[in-house]
Amino acid sequence: MIATTDVPRPDTKCLENDLFERFIPAIKRHARMAFRNFRPQDRVEAVAEVVANAFAAFRRLAERGKLDVAYPSPLARFAVAQVRAGRRVGNKLASHDVFSFVVQREQEFTIESLEPMVPHDWCEALVDNTVTPVADAAAFRLDFPAWLGSLRPRDREVIKFLSLGNSPRETARQFHLSQARISQLRGVLRSDWHKFQGEVA
Repeated sequence: MIATTDVPRPDTKCLENDLFERFIPAIKRHARMAFRNFRPQDRVEAVAEVVANAFAAFRRLAERGKLDVAYPSPLARFAVAQVRAGRRVGNKLASHDVFSFVVQREQEFTIESLEPMVPHDWCEALVDNTVTPVADAAAFRLDFPAWLGSLRPRDREVIKFLSLGNSPRETARQFHLSQARISQLRGVLRSDWHKFQGEVA
């Protein structure tokens, strides 16, 4: 008796996906050029969306047996147009998603991080709202930087880190202190601020 072995045939979908993988560098180059004026973090998101959109279009062509017309440039142009129109792969665009660059462009606003700001700038951002009375905001703009200047550099960094929304646990890890010490420091700084303002703590 002669034993025979079945030679596995390559999976058609795998071969198709391998073809698309060869398209990816060209698609990314096209997308990066199309979104070259975007902020770096938005550009990364947009390029990823373009690749996803291009792959979805590629799969549709494969299902219709039209891979002979699948080329990187047309796929990239189509995907860029889809992304510019806010069409995402897998989920609908949330019209209230403030982190979406499409929503930001349509509503004409941008989100700025407080992280890279120098102390004066992020202090300005903290009072730039419609809730704080004008007189209080003006006093804060003058007093807070002056108070910060009276503190030790590390205490200023702790205040800045906490003001960015970081928790006491994250702050303790960042500054190599115990969480209890951060809580204690917050109390000391609060009292010092009230004293600086001539208020009773």
